[in-house]
Amino acid sequence: MPYGVGVRVPSPAQQAADLSLFESVGGCYLKLLDLKLFIMNITRENIDAVNAILKVDIEKADYEKTVASQLKEYRQKAAIPGFRPGKVPFSIIERKYRIPVLVEEVNKILSKELSQYLVSEKLNILGEPLPNEEKQNDISWEKDENFQFVFDIALAPEVNISLDKKTKIKYYNIEVSDEMIDQQAEMAQSQLGQNVPDDEIKDKSLVRGNFVQLNDAGEELEDGIKVEDVLIAIDMMKDDEIKKSALGKKKDEVIVFDPVKAYENKTEIAHMLKIKPEEAETLSGNFSFTVKEILKFEKAELNKELFKKLYGEETEVKTVEDFRDRIKSEIAANLVHSSNHKFGIDTHDKLVKKFDTELPEAFLKRWLLTVNKEATEEQIDNEFDAFIDDLKWQLIKNTIGKENEIKVSQEETEDFAKQMARAQYQQYGIFDIPEEQLESFSKMILEKPEEAERINTKLYEDKVIEAVKEKVTVEETDISQEEFNKLMK
Repeated sequence: MPYGVGVRVPSPAQQAADLSLFESVGGCYLKLLDLKLFIMNITRENIDAVNAILKVDIEKADYEKTVASQLKEYRQKAAIPGFRPGKVPFSIIERKYRIPVLVEEVNKILSKELSQYLVSEKLNILGEPLPNEEKQNDISWEKDENFQFVFDIALAPEVNISLDKKTKIKYYNIEVSDEMIDQQAEMAQSQLGQNVPDDEIKDKSLVRGNFVQLNDAGEELEDGIKVEDVLIAIDMMKDDEIKKSALGKKKDEVIVFDPVKAYENKTEIAHMLKIKPEEAETLSGNFSFTVKEILKFEKAELNKELFKKLYGEETEVKTVEDFRDRIKSEIAANLVHSSNHKFGIDTHDKLVKKFDTELPEAFLKRWLLTVNKEATEEQIDNEFDAFIDDLKWQLIKNTIGKENEIKVSQEETEDFAKQMARAQYQQYGIFDIPEEQLESFSKMILEKPEEAERINTKLYEDKVIEAVKEKVTVEETDISQEEFNKLMK
């Protein structure tokens, strides 16, 4: 800043409990302040509906007592050669420390007064106050006793978005097909399947056996590598000739091959042969592999045992038909999330297009450059349209939220975290999760501030979308998953 004071208005969370939304937009923080305190020594000049200038006057009486007290404290603690502690002449202390102490105290007063002024005037501002580059006079910390600071501020505009039955937004109901049910059932069978003995090696066999390193004559290499009870996957072999030589082999038969040529990945080879990675880098030549066990993977059967493993001992799923109905309802529930997501996107686009209120774009570009120190004007220009769309949507959300008194409770946040935890378990085929385990996992999720904030933001936006849905005409349309995916592209 040109006058040497690093002013930063404290965030709303530090000022009062009744703060409005504090969100991240376009990679930057957007603060909409609506606080309730009292302030003096500030005047405002409105330039237009969305831009204003604030002049903050700080007089000697505002800081003099505190600065003097601070300098006295410095005198008591100062360790300066030639003087005993507490006996340093005040003139030396003042000459050495007065300017830094003055700057710090004026900065504190300035930040506090700006914050309190925004509170008392109930001003919703975008971004943060920025020093006015034209009206700010130079400041002499050595000579001046009274100071005036001039700031530009951007005012959040009043947003008027008409929501009525004339506004039409499509809602896509995604149909659950038999193919989708088949895929989900097969996935469950695979997750709970197991390896069973087989009589000969096939394309997808897992083979357990013993490796012995051979010399150039095909005999056991003296002091060579020997490894027992190694499990290899035939379908992971990269060399077709080696794979072909293995097919059809039975227990106690021998396969001779170069493991480096067969598997290529030196890290995997080192692990397989129990050698150091650097040894695998120079390894070459054939090994004998004596087959000790051949395994094939078998999917779990669709029966009561499978249903109990998936849904618990007390499950009501008894038959294949029950199982398919359960899968269908689970898929339908998941597809609702996709349908809602698409409706949210379309609602966003529809309402942002309706936004015709003036925004302080010149100020916002300048602010973005200020808070993104490494960004160039070209980068800001390239991303500015997306930033403005995000800003419009945030203002629209806040308006709808206030009009409908939308809030997110702690209980709702905790319930959503549990849903997230349950979904993560289900990805690994675990459906019967004890409640205390869900509680513990959800608490871990919410312990991360950024995750808790993300959940709150999502729940708030979901409620905004539901409020919109009640006011507009929702045109429900049935659609296949394939057609829906094309729309999302």
